[in-house]
Amino acid sequence: MSKPVIGFIGLGLMGGNMAENLQNKGYELIVMDLSKDAVAACVARGAKTASTAKELASGADIVMLCLTTSAVVEKIVYADDGILAGIKEGAVLVDFGTSIPSSTKKIGADLAAKGAGMIDAPLGRTPAHAKDGLLNIMASGDMATFNKVKSVLEDQGENVFHLGDLGAGHTTKLINNFMGMTTVCAMSQAFAVAELAGVDRQQLFDIMSTGPSNSPFMHFCKNYAVDNVSDLGFSIANANKDLGYFLQMVEDLGTQSKIAEGSSANLQAAFDAGMGQGNVPEIFDYFKKLEK
Repeated sequence: MSKPVIGFIGLGLMGGNMAENLQNKGYELIVMDLSKDAVAACVARGAKTASTAKELASGADIVMLCLTTSAVVEKIVYADDGILAGIKEGAVLVDFGTSIPSSTKKIGADLAAKGAGMIDAPLGRTPAHAKDGLLNIMASGDMATFNKVKSVLEDQGENVFHLGDLGAGHTTKLINNFMGMTTVCAMSQAFAVAELAGVDRQQLFDIMSTGPSNSPFMHFCKNYAVDNVSDLGFSIANANKDLGYFLQMVEDLGTQSKIAEGSSANLQAAFDAGMGQGNVPEIFDYFKKLEK
């Protein structure tokens, strides 16, 4: 059976490696990105290009997005020359980014009206895993649509989860990132308070890491706060965006999260201080200088 033609939009560090992995596994790709160099790299491996999302969607069996925000996704879906205008009946849109679930459900309904399907499939792990097809993929959507793209997702991920109805993937990813980024904020401030109080940060880590607070996130925070090694490849800007999405999601659910509001306020303050491109544990520097 021939492989489906894939239209891929968003060739950043993660998306570019995902596209390369698909090409290495024999998929025909149509690609789009603002970076001419990223597009050229795919073309050199045999990909075709499209000048608009409408054109790309009209030639693809599966359209994949690896984009930065819900606003960008909606723009590329709903533009006059966007995906919705060109997608074929029976095709599937897969959103690998981290988006607001209510936006995902709206797009899915509009695609369904045209006879197309949608899967939200946010990612875990790193761009290096993407290049080797070893991502964690949190997919959701109706089972028939999921089964259409399952084999392709399995070529991209070592662990492919089906989490339920459309939007469940993005919901799970936002909950996961809320927990993770709040943990990093708390641990980074713990190290900053130790510094301000004259407590040895290495000794603090030695004590905390022997108890139930120990976690990979603690090690990432220690690596920066104690060893000055910034090795958690997730930026303050992205964490700030995701916490904002989490707060939007809980508002849509008719509830609230004071904990997320606190984490979001700290991330926003660090972002406003010009630290957005730093990795999240670098918020330690913000906490170290924070005054009442």
